Amino acid sequence: MTPADLSLTVLRAVRRAVDENALHAPVPARVRVERTRPGGRGDYASAVALQLAGPAALSAREVAEILRERVAGAPGIGRVEITGPGFLNFTLDGSADAYGALMSRVREQGPRYGHGDALAGDLLRFSHASEVRAAVTADAVGRLARAQGARVHIGCDGAPDPDWARLGIAGDGEDPSATEIRPVPAGATAGELLRRLGPDATRWGLLRPAGHDRAPLGDDLLVQGEGNALFLVRYAHSRVHALTRGAELLGFTSASGQEAPGIAGAEADALLALLADHPAALVAAARHRAPDRLARHLEAVARALLDFHDVASPLPVGDEKPSAAHRSRLALAEAAGTVLAGGLSLLGISAPRHL
Repeated sequence: MTPADLSLTVLRAVRRAVDENALHAPVPARVRVERTRPGGRGDYASAVALQLAGPAALSAREVAEILRERVAGAPGIGRVEITGPGFLNFTLDGSADAYGALMSRVREQGPRYGHGDALAGDLLRFSHASEVRAAVTADAVGRLARAQGARVHIGCDGAPDPDWARLGIAGDGEDPSATEIRPVPAGATAGELLRRLGPDATRWGLLRPAGHDRAPLGDDLLVQGEGNALFLVRYAHSRVHALTRGAELLGFTSASGQEAPGIAGAEADALLALLADHPAALVAAARHRAPDRLARHLEAVARALLDFHDVASPLPVGDEKPSAAHRSRLALAEAAGTVLAGGLSLLGISAPRHL
């Protein structure tokens, strides 16, 4: 069981408790699980019971007990304990293989890792103003919702701008009954932004801020430096492909998922945790109609990947020979690159292999 699997298992337990009237509280969009801190119990812990205690009008320990009964015995979970004011602590069966299973899943699913059925069967109707930021945001929301199984109809309440096609936007026609998507307007036309920034920087500049915030659309979106989040994410992705090419020249490839637990270190743990959280991040971005959540998640993955690379190079350094450790590190880097590529695609932004 991966951390993402555990998060979904606990979320299903919450939903079941609510459906059975054992718990009267809103079901959260996601449940966060974290590695147990030194001295703690089990492999992972969650504070979800503390989060639900107020709305449920129960103590956190009472909520934790309700959830423990519904999680205990689930496949992959060996033991569930309650500690402190109401923390749930999980000991997994075969926990040493959890990260290896995660990377195997990323390798198998590729850029579609994190796509799921959270919105399966839903027909979502959105409309937006005849304005570039509203159009780009609605398009990204549609991509995220479709990745979770929803059927989506997107309409415009005015005349579409012909330049939107260069941003990958195709509307379905006006729909008066649809939910409106109304971010703060960009203050410029699509043509103006495209001439100055190009399609990728335009989309990132419009989607990265939350919809209620103004979108900074200056020329710094084109700067090739770590201060530009778009460059950081795309550079991290291209760096992974450079590592793969370097490994091929040295005569080795990345490890299979089963070898992944050999990776150790705080930087590796931080990166692995973000990769495990990717499916939940996609679901949250889709449910809340917030592409900015995905953009921030990709930034975090990129920074964690570069931090990991700096302390544990996937390629031999100096007189080193390729080893199992290098193969495992390369597998982790490639998994991160896959997540970055898939996330950028959902935002409608290209992920170049060379930058």
